[in-house]
Amino acid sequence: MMYQKYKVVFTGGSGRFGSVLRKKFYSKKFFFPSKKELNILSEKSIKKYLIKTKPKILVHLAALSRPMNIHEKNIISSISLNIIGTANIVKICSMLNVKIIYFSTNYVYPCKKGFYSEKDPLLPFNNYAWSKLGGEAAVQMYKNSLILRVCMTEKPFIHKKAFANVYTNFIYHDEVASILLKILNKKGIINLGGDINSVYNFAKKNYSNVKKTILKKGSRINFPLNSSMNINKLKRIINL
Repeated sequence: MMYQKYKVVFTGGSGRFGSVLRKKFYSKKFFFPSKKELNILSEKSIKKYLIKTKPKILVHLAALSRPMNIHEKNIISSISLNIIGTANIVKICSMLNVKIIYFSTNYVYPCKKGFYSEKDPLLPFNNYAWSKLGGEAAVQMYKNSLILRVCMTEKPFIHKKAFANVYTNFIYHDEVASILLKILNKKGIINLGGDINSVYNFAKKNYSNVKKTILKKGSRINFPLNSSMNINKLKRIINL
């Protein structure tokens, strides 16, 4: 397979998606450094590890994500990890000519009308999305890169209820892992997710006991009604 040609380093390998990658694929050319081995807040640490391993590609997964409200309560951690940490990665990768694949989010779009394409204007939905867009800004400056605006979730679906009036492109982690291997050689920006669906309809395909609920206006739950993306570019690339 194509991925076996390259040495690939994954930051955030102990996270939810990183753990799926480690279980799903085995290759002596895949590296999942611990935070002690590669600390994204230390340029020296990043440089030392990449010089040692000599990868062709770095997949940048390390980030502060959940709980979502932490990005409102603790912007220092959000800025440090998602913006400054990513900028550090970009600086060292550009110095060593290592390609970056950066995992961003569909929340960088306005999340109002839905069906957003890669060329649509951006207006992050919340502080988490602002922090990921801050990372995107650094990655965009380095042309040897690929930005993935991803909408993924754990399998099985982890919630007992799901919104019937919230539309998005949820796809499970293991599916994203398989797609990732097919696009390692791509550059630019790609929306990565499944077909547009309500969260409820998505969840009930694999979790028949999930209960339907509605996200009401004025709810304390800070969740967009329509963060869906146009994934036609992805489909053309991987021939879906």
